[in-house]
Amino acid sequence: MAERKLIVHEQAKSPISEAYRTLRTNLQFSKIHDDLKLVMFTSSGPGEGKSTTAANTAVAMAQAGKRVLLVDCDLRKPVQHRIFGKKKDGLSNLIVESLSLDQVIQSTEVPGLSLLTSGPIPPNPSELLGSAKMDDFLAVAKERFDLVILDASPVLAVTDACVLASKVDGIALVIASGKVRPEIAAKAKDLLMKAKGHILGVVLNRIEIEKEHAHYYYYYSADDKQKQGA
Repeated sequence: MAERKLIVHEQAKSPISEAYRTLRTNLQFSKIHDDLKLVMFTSSGPGEGKSTTAANTAVAMAQAGKRVLLVDCDLRKPVQHRIFGKKKDGLSNLIVESLSLDQVIQSTEVPGLSLLTSGPIPPNPSELLGSAKMDDFLAVAKERFDLVILDASPVLAVTDACVLASKVDGIALVIASGKVRPEIAAKAKDLLMKAKGHILGVVLNRIEIEKEHAHYYYYYSADDKQKQGA
């Protein structure tokens, strides 16, 4: 398994950290007329870097002075507890055991950034994410934080991301450069749109710029196509 790092926190002056700050800016301007409170990160398939991208974007947002909550909604293969070195109890405990947010939320070493890990993997992830208790949690989280970032399962693997799509203000679709065929990426986009999700843009991950900065990120906004006259 590839090592996952909070590079924006650990190497703030690196080109990759600057790319995340650019992504932060693009997200902030992606919904000018409405508050962007709930943002979901997902990918077409596994191994495209969505969790690392969500974590580092959350760090970048917190560094900009926002109160940020990162929620691991990947209830099948969660990794945020490993990225941050935290205990696993979290979202599934909150929903199943009717716990309060204060009982499961965890602080991080990044000022302004809180974490809600996945909790134990349940037998019915889609049902939990689509439940009224999940809606109640999101409503509370929106009131307490400036921004809530959801790390969701890949779109084509399971239905979880599509279940969440209509509950969030916007979706960032992470695509691994050179790994995902265009028709696969298009299918993921179509599924999210059919689920009434609003796609803010695509984060093209792992673009090779230079050897020492091999994993780079490019944000392709949903409006770019119109701007380019395509």
